[in-house]
Amino acid sequence: MTYAIIETGGKQLRVEPGRFYDVERLAVDEEATVVIDRVLFVENDGSISVGQPLVEGATVEATVLRHLRGRKIIVYKMRPKKKTRKKQGHRQELTRLMINSISVDGTVVAGEQTDASPQPSVESEPDTAVTVSTSTSTSAEPDLAETADS
Repeated sequence: MTYAIIETGGKQLRVEPGRFYDVERLAVDEEATVVIDRVLFVENDGSISVGQPLVEGATVEATVLRHLRGRKIIVYKMRPKKKTRKKQGHRQELTRLMINSISVDGTVVAGEQTDASPQPSVESEPDTAVTVSTSTSTSAEPDLAETADS
């Protein structure tokens, strides 16, 4: 069994090829290919690669299936004897990823082997590959260059 532990959205997640996972919202279009380079651990049929903190040259390729929202969480705060009550709801924005392959140093160790020259179909648009690197700083303002093109 081959799996990897990746970091995305400030969380660590154990992923296997052929399965889908819900992660924090990624700024990527649906049906796009995402390459996650923050791989902390890779296990391939008994051989283990542990990063310090990241495994050098390890990547996980995934396809964005859809964007969704998580379950509603109710936050209720009450101060006794003060007649103060506050009810607040929250739904987390999520992205559903289908893990295609796990590769180390350019060699696919698990998942489907990607062809070097894929044949584009007439009806569909070509796949776009996006490299996602999570950082601790976040920007609250949207990128105006991306929204002007849409």
